[in-house]
Amino acid sequence: MSEEKSLHFLEEIVEKDLSTGKHTSIHTRFPPEPNGYLHIGHAKSICLNFGLADKYGGKTNLRFDDTNPVTEDTEYVESIKADVRWLGFDWEEEHYASDYFDQIYVLAISLIKKGLAYVEDMTAEEIAASKGTPTEPGRESQARSRTVEENLSLFTAMKEGKYNDGEKVLRAKIDMSSPNMHMRDPIMYRIKKTSHHRTGDTWCIYPMYDFAHGQSDSIEHITHSICTLEFEVHRPLYNWYVEQLGTFPSTQYEFARLNLTYTVMSKRKLLQLVQEKLVDGWDDPRMPTISGLRRRGFTPLSIRNFCERIGVQRRENIIDVGLLEFCIREDLNKVALRRMVVLDPIKLIITNYPDGSTDILKGENNPELEDNGGYRDMPFTKELWIESEDFQEVPQKKWFRLAPDMKVRLKSAYIVHCTGFKKDETGKVVEVHCEYIPESKSGQDTSGINVKGTIHWISAEHALDAEVRLYDRLFQAEDPSDEEGDFKLNMNPNSLEIIPTAKIEPSLKDAKPGDQFQFIRKGYFTLDSKFTTEDKLVFNRTVTLKDAWAKMTSR
Repeated sequence: MSEEKSLHFLEEIVEKDLSTGKHTSIHTRFPPEPNGYLHIGHAKSICLNFGLADKYGGKTNLRFDDTNPVTEDTEYVESIKADVRWLGFDWEEEHYASDYFDQIYVLAISLIKKGLAYVEDMTAEEIAASKGTPTEPGRESQARSRTVEENLSLFTAMKEGKYNDGEKVLRAKIDMSSPNMHMRDPIMYRIKKTSHHRTGDTWCIYPMYDFAHGQSDSIEHITHSICTLEFEVHRPLYNWYVEQLGTFPSTQYEFARLNLTYTVMSKRKLLQLVQEKLVDGWDDPRMPTISGLRRRGFTPLSIRNFCERIGVQRRENIIDVGLLEFCIREDLNKVALRRMVVLDPIKLIITNYPDGSTDILKGENNPELEDNGGYRDMPFTKELWIESEDFQEVPQKKWFRLAPDMKVRLKSAYIVHCTGFKKDETGKVVEVHCEYIPESKSGQDTSGINVKGTIHWISAEHALDAEVRLYDRLFQAEDPSDEEGDFKLNMNPNSLEIIPTAKIEPSLKDAKPGDQFQFIRKGYFTLDSKFTTEDKLVFNRTVTLKDAWAKMTSR
């Protein structure tokens, strides 16, 4: 009998809230800012918010925190919706913070009328300097003493566009000596005369995140507002707004964000990589974005399993990216179709095979599936392509592949005996000559010959050309951001190797973007959705068959 999995701390909170009647149902939300593409860290938040609601029969909203028109774009909105759906989730309601601009503005007016908000004339730099330090109290602004009427008039003038960016802000009047710096009269509204991707030029003042976020939660009756740990110090302010405004008492809870080795998660740094063209876009398969992982061949299940395995913690920690790679290997081993691809081809000529003959052999699609997932046709001819690394002119010790006078099995085909080879003028081996043993056909072998090595092959006559992209980790340092100065100094110069003329078996000609394959002995691959054309097949390596980095770091 398997042990029942213990609850994480957020599940314990939800169960307590439901059992005590604090809430009759739960309502969560996923609130991304549309200023970039989602990454694997967001996937953890998505799985958590949607997973909690699903487990306890609740609802999850998708709400875009679009309060900064300078950095936001509808491209990001559409990419976020596509990513959430691709991960296997759908939202109850779709909202935008901009849906509530009118209501949030009225709430700000309410605080002004209560004497709890005022219009400030100081610049952002002056405000920051006046806030003091964690050990020294801040200095109260002269604007703090303005009357309610004066503040209402000035705030109206801000809304009407009578001031330029940075000339005025609206601040909450709380406590300039609070030990929590976020409670020292935080800014609620600032002026940004920039067209908004949804409201156009209707507004020139925009609420700050801390004010808009909590009020949006209250408007939507969000019961459990789940944030990452950096917002823990914002919680007193979140609660202060709820208490002073008397809105729906949403409650904020914090969990540890996802930190991965060999990865940067900062949107600012990811944007920098895109803008400086160090990657080919947000969906570059080396990026930790969901769209990049999707293009690289990761499956929704592998990412959900990864998020499940790492769990939900209250303390920050760092997860080995090898676990993410393990999850995709585990999934693809069960579902990926097996195919033979030769990346660095040399010709193998079977001298005793009949000229012009073709033997149609059967190759299993996936031995992990029932009935091997069916079989595909593999043409076998006199001339084949094999990997150049599978032949050695002078074999090393314990060499079980091809070499002069050595035998090897061609996978799903015959045993061949090497009788010679041919070099070009540079001394490079370009042809290997063998004789095949007709009685050794796989599944019908009566030859009585045992060989220790098996190599893959492709009929030279039937092979197709394809570009194969061998992607690896984008950074070579375990903590790329730890580099003093420019984090880009830690980029892996070998994160992409392009093989322009790989030889692939003909069954791959009908591959579609998103199809997953195990290229036998080479790794897991998928057809690229960006560079593949009608005339050119491009395959991306999702992950190697084994963790090559573990060997490197253990040396």
